[in-house]
Amino acid sequence: MESKGKVLVTGANGFLATNTIEELTGAGYSVRGILRRKKAYIGKADKALELVEGDFTDRDFITGAVQGCDFIVHIAAMTGQAGDSSEYERVNVKATENLVQAGIAAGIRRMVYVSSANALAYGTMENPGDETRPTIAPFTESMYAMSKARAQECICKYTGDMEIVIVNPTFMLGPMDAKPSSGRIITMGYGRKIMAAPPGGKNFVHVRDVSKGIVAALEKGRNGESYLLAGENMYYAAFYSTLSRLSGKPMKIIRVPKPVLLAAGGICSALYKIGIRTEATLTNMKLLCVGNYYSHAKAESELGIRFRTTEEAVKDALSWFKEHGMI
Repeated sequence: MESKGKVLVTGANGFLATNTIEELTGAGYSVRGILRRKKAYIGKADKALELVEGDFTDRDFITGAVQGCDFIVHIAAMTGQAGDSSEYERVNVKATENLVQAGIAAGIRRMVYVSSANALAYGTMENPGDETRPTIAPFTESMYAMSKARAQECICKYTGDMEIVIVNPTFMLGPMDAKPSSGRIITMGYGRKIMAAPPGGKNFVHVRDVSKGIVAALEKGRNGESYLLAGENMYYAAFYSTLSRLSGKPMKIIRVPKPVLLAAGGICSALYKIGIRTEATLTNMKLLCVGNYYSHAKAESELGIRFRTTEEAVKDALSWFKEHGMI
């Protein structure tokens, strides 16, 4: 089968990128994957896949890496909710703009930029967030979410020079989460007899559906448009109940009141300022208290993606973690 074109994929060893590379090669594309160490790649070997070691924030490197490619899928980013604001700006905003400029100079036909759902405003269970409104508090306090929002705004000014489509995944679960990244919610909860559940909730999505959404955005997304790749909205307590049932391990779920979480976050933020690093900052505790819910209606309608349930995502993640001795 003749290749549909070569796709440059950044962050090739990451959870989403590994799944996306397999989706791309399966759909008939060849891939040049950028990563820091080839040995870190856990995906399948494929004659359509070329792995190149390098740093996507290095402008000279990326200028060479885009040569000979037809498309870009930009996944690499500085994630997490703690770090220096200047680093988020350098990695998530400036390096993304540099990549766009390199792509334009190299004649790239289309770029899919993988942003975050939290660059957009969340909603309620009854009226979930969509692609029409920018992020709102408390995500305006998140350096990660705000850097993704700034990157989106920045690259949209280039849509007259190169087609750019933005996808906004929610919280991904599924196979090949080797670190693990978002899958820590499963590995840390698996087998626990007692689980403290925050009062909020979030949208959980199968990583394979996000990968399919990226390929669909590459092929038929509209230039300059954003697409939420969102699965099922669920309270944290309901998520842990699902995890307990699917793992066959009883779990007593204790709902933690919002004031308790915020008080703990305030203490941890104070400790962070004196050099005691922790992710349990006040901002993170605020994030756990909101109903972080989104709609996938636009992606379903325009990209043709059908999203699986959280139960299916958890099942596949559990199976992969067990197979690799991680739980």
